[in-house]
Amino acid sequence: MNGLRKAYGGKVVLDSVDLTIREGEVFALLGPNGAGKTTIVRILSTLIPPDAGTAGVMGHDLLAEAGAVRAVIGVTGQFSAVDNLLTGEENMLLIGRLLHLPAAERRARTARLLERFELGEAARQTPATYSGGMKRRLDIAMTLMGRPRLIFLDEPTTGLDPRSRQTMWQQIRDLVAEGVTILLTTQYLEEADQLADRIALLDRGRIVAEGTPEELKRRIPGAHIRLRFADLASLDAAARALGASMDDGEELELRVPYEGGVRSLREVLARLGDDIPVEDLSVQTPDLDDVFFALTGNPSKE
Repeated sequence: MNGLRKAYGGKVVLDSVDLTIREGEVFALLGPNGAGKTTIVRILSTLIPPDAGTAGVMGHDLLAEAGAVRAVIGVTGQFSAVDNLLTGEENMLLIGRLLHLPAAERRARTARLLERFELGEAARQTPATYSGGMKRRLDIAMTLMGRPRLIFLDEPTTGLDPRSRQTMWQQIRDLVAEGVTILLTTQYLEEADQLADRIALLDRGRIVAEGTPEELKRRIPGAHIRLRFADLASLDAAARALGASMDDGEELELRVPYEGGVRSLREVLARLGDDIPVEDLSVQTPDLDDVFFALTGNPSKE
């Protein structure tokens, strides 16, 4: 997408957004409420038009070939799209009919997907009896009825308990292993760190940072090697060898700046030599929480 722009009245929601998502990757959009994440999903899934800019989805022009775009995508939104008056199986079959799948294929694919997402035993129950995690799994199963090549997952684990969230993460990894491209929006920083090949950080309608999780973390200063020693003599010797100052507030510990990579670690150990015993060593680097708060402004209501 190039120069994507969207405004409602006088409020600019997207301001000249440029993004490239590679086929077969998980690309995560991170940002506070109101940053424009869901608006991007709505535009790319042909639900709303942009005010300006161009975009191609799996080789199809977003505006000129909207029908072709819809044929290769699937969307799982923030809120469940299942019909609580139908059973899980009936929800799946309905989607199959809407996609004009032949009856035999419709039934076979429904059975396979319900088993894949561990919903076989609950297939003839209504989703009103399902847990939150089961509903989200049914949502994704319905999305897969059309064999989409690109899936938009708009905050797919919101409201799920930790176990259900872990299950959903594994299912997303399985989809990617099959060659499906995922555009993920989330406010869970751990989720983006766990799943995303690349991340774009949105703030107030603009991309403020983009890269792999590790690249984004390296943009924030503060990475250090923490060394712990068994006694004061070892601590004092290490401080002299490394040119580091001792912090009275930290008992038998030193913090040394970390430049990244094995080479930086080896240099510190080489300067300590064999005569200064280190009881424990760990590398502390900024996480996505640090990136998020450093690069975004004050969150606003969506």
